[in-house]
Amino acid sequence: MTKLIVICGATATGKSGLALDLAMRLGSVILSADSRQVYREFDIGTAKPTLAEQKLVPHYLIDICAPTDIMTVADYQEQAQALINSPPSSSSPHPPLLMVGGTGLYIRSIVQGMKIPRVAPHQELRSQLESLGQIQLYPMLQQVDPVAAHKIHANDIVRTLRALEVFYITGKPISEQQGENPPDYPILQIGLDCDVEKLGNRIHKRTEQMIADGLVAEVEYLCKKYGADLPLLNTLGYQEIKQYLAEDISLDEAKQLIVLHTRQFAKRQRTWFRAYPQIEWFDANDPNLLEKVWQRVQNFLDNSN
Repeated sequence: MTKLIVICGATATGKSGLALDLAMRLGSVILSADSRQVYREFDIGTAKPTLAEQKLVPHYLIDICAPTDIMTVADYQEQAQALINSPPSSSSPHPPLLMVGGTGLYIRSIVQGMKIPRVAPHQELRSQLESLGQIQLYPMLQQVDPVAAHKIHANDIVRTLRALEVFYITGKPISEQQGENPPDYPILQIGLDCDVEKLGNRIHKRTEQMIADGLVAEVEYLCKKYGADLPLLNTLGYQEIKQYLAEDISLDEAKQLIVLHTRQFAKRQRTWFRAYPQIEWFDANDPNLLEKVWQRVQNFLDNSN
């Protein structure tokens, strides 16, 4: 039977390192759950596993999308489920799979079996709807899908647009197409966390390491290849370096902004993951973290046969 071990938590808590150690002990593969690592060529700024790490343990769901394309949650779910449900390559016991990352929706789509309407973004329709403004859009949503409108804040234009888009393309309310169908295989969810000050130190060190590894050159190359207006270049780490390359700020200011914005992002991640009681939390700074998690993993495997 397939078994899934999830390693989640805020950015810079050491998820990838822990997962690599566990995978080598278990003989497992790693499924990334990171919404930016799916894109090719965005490597340093997304803390993507290095080639050396990928040689140690096979990593999947990274480098599967061109930077100019859009990877939806539905796309991710489809590819992840296909990997999880694929039969073992031999008759030997199938080792557990490790899903690792900080993108909560990616993880939730798998562990809770989210039902996601298979409707691709329709730019022309979105543009027409956006031109009306949220003041008109929200009452429209209340009329065609009052259930969805009840769950969406009146000022949330992103979710309002998506709900209307799904309705006008499929003819069915998005609320009727959503829901959950949890998988029947055992799942262990492990979360890594630490206090805010220590996490801040981790973020600062990782930012310095990214700069040392060549983040500036990576951003410069991507800007030249795809243009500075590529949406991915407006995300964390890339946007700040882009400002530096445009000579709007100094490199030190760019680093300070990356740290600040990463800390704000980590706070949102912590809030998201803390809402799920199924996650078992471990201290990211515990010197015995690997052994404690290993003991929990062994207990999980022994009791889920």
